[in-house]
Amino acid sequence: MTSFLGDLRISPENIQDKIRPEVDFVTIAGTSIPRYTGEFWTAKQRQASSIHEISYRACFKPQLPRFFIDLLTRENDVVYDPFSGRGTTAIEAGLLGRKVIANDANPLGRVLTEPRFHIPDLPQIEETLNRIKQIKLPASTNNLSMFYHPKTNAEILRLKRYLAKRERSSQEDNLDRWIRMVATNRLTGHSKGFFSVYTLPPNQAVTRESQKKINKRLRQKPKYRDTHSLILKKSRSLLRDLDENDTEKLLFATKTARFLSNDSRNTPSIESESVQLTVTSPPFLDVVNYGTDNWLRCWFNSIDAEKIANRITTTSTVDEWSVFIGDVFQELFRLTKNGGWVAFEVGEVRGGRIRLEEYVVPRAHASGFRCAGLLINRQQFTKTSNIWGISNNRKGTNTNRIVLFRKEL
Repeated sequence: MTSFLGDLRISPENIQDKIRPEVDFVTIAGTSIPRYTGEFWTAKQRQASSIHEISYRACFKPQLPRFFIDLLTRENDVVYDPFSGRGTTAIEAGLLGRKVIANDANPLGRVLTEPRFHIPDLPQIEETLNRIKQIKLPASTNNLSMFYHPKTNAEILRLKRYLAKRERSSQEDNLDRWIRMVATNRLTGHSKGFFSVYTLPPNQAVTRESQKKINKRLRQKPKYRDTHSLILKKSRSLLRDLDENDTEKLLFATKTARFLSNDSRNTPSIESESVQLTVTSPPFLDVVNYGTDNWLRCWFNSIDAEKIANRITTTSTVDEWSVFIGDVFQELFRLTKNGGWVAFEVGEVRGGRIRLEEYVVPRAHASGFRCAGLLINRQQFTKTSNIWGISNNRKGTNTNRIVLFRKEL
């Protein structure tokens, strides 16, 4: 990836010279805006680090934030994501030597993100898991038999109670948090690498009744899964291509990193004019129900899923969504440095009938930002995208449409 660090002012000429996309102009809210279409962040570029391989609904590829971090920041600049989810932007910023602020209204975001800045040694993970194994298995007191074999269920309960006790007594350490993060990711899925019987992909948990129907349709019963072996296996996979430099950069980032669980419209703990770049993907109308999708993960982490669902803003109309995004941009304008940037992912939702950039641009302009362009990435979608009915370059939130804004006073 060629960096534009010598010239941070985006124009059709320097984009075209460096990346050679197709360039045309679109008019949004009475303003002519350059539109760049090309291959900006795909498999042809640097492969993403294995440390990113934690599933979460509506997450983008790590190559996307890396493109903008490389393009628009230098080392020690602050990179922010107000809808951080699994922490893709934060992890990538840490690997690139930037300062990190990750915020998500769902505290699961912190559970899934912060532990990956403290890279453990595999023998240490194994030692902790072996210590947990010595604790007597509890009698099952929950109703998750449609997902888990009785022994697997007991192991999950033992781990859940161990972690809760460590947290309550302020004894929880980075190894405990790592194990919590990996176990949270392994709760359900569609292969033998997960704790559960076959179910939906791991970024979406179905209800108990829905799982019973899946089991009946597939004529399946939960088989025993050794949870400790699977945690160790997934840990090994996450760490497989990290080198010493990556580990040191992530650890160094923790000296200033902040992991918040605030409403994205109100983040008073972040200093005004402190952020050089925001890279984010907001919730798109009512496409994803984050509370329902994460109910099992919330249960394991003793988080009230219903309370969290009420905290996460979901909107059913584009007008409601537009007002919400306008408030987010007001806060982003406060946080952003003069000359700083916002890379804001939008999508073609409702079968391509709604293009959210047409609503984002006027709201951002009203907040004081200037739109520097619309970037559309051409790519082939993954198998998971096809499962959800996403057609290549035709419709859906995975079309990677990014509106780029700059704060200029």
